[in-house]
Amino acid sequence: LVIRYICNLNQSDIMSAIDILRGKGLKKSAQRIAIISILLDKQIPLTESNIKEEMGDMYDRVTFYRTIQTLLENNIIHRITIDNVTVKYALNNSQNHSHIHFYCKICHSVTCFEDIPLQEYHLPENFEQEECEVLIKGICNKCKAANTKV
Repeated sequence: LVIRYICNLNQSDIMSAIDILRGKGLKKSAQRIAIISILLDKQIPLTESNIKEEMGDMYDRVTFYRTIQTLLENNIIHRITIDNVTVKYALNNSQNHSHIHFYCKICHSVTCFEDIPLQEYHLPENFEQEECEVLIKGICNKCKAANTKV
């Protein structure tokens, strides 16, 4: 596959990406395979800029956003909004799409805590929850360990 050489991805991530798309009944476009493969390879939430860097010459802004929207709509990935400017994308690795995200203020990493479910909020009458996002900001374990060694 051309994707493998352009994005420097390994064959197993490409095959896993194809399996994910097949499982959702989606066409296997080069952009979809590349984005899923990159997220599989890195195993952390990535910004558009991170993904663009990995895609190299394959990156096209309009196609990127169309592809991201399709992957979001089909619950293959989820969007993590850090602030009004920074957005990261991560694979949905479990059935639990409602989970907590942790943002490190030092290294700017984002971690999905899929084993920690969101609490249930009891909204007033005639309010209907459709989505809930929880972002905890603080210092991650790696940065905390590095700071205690100083």
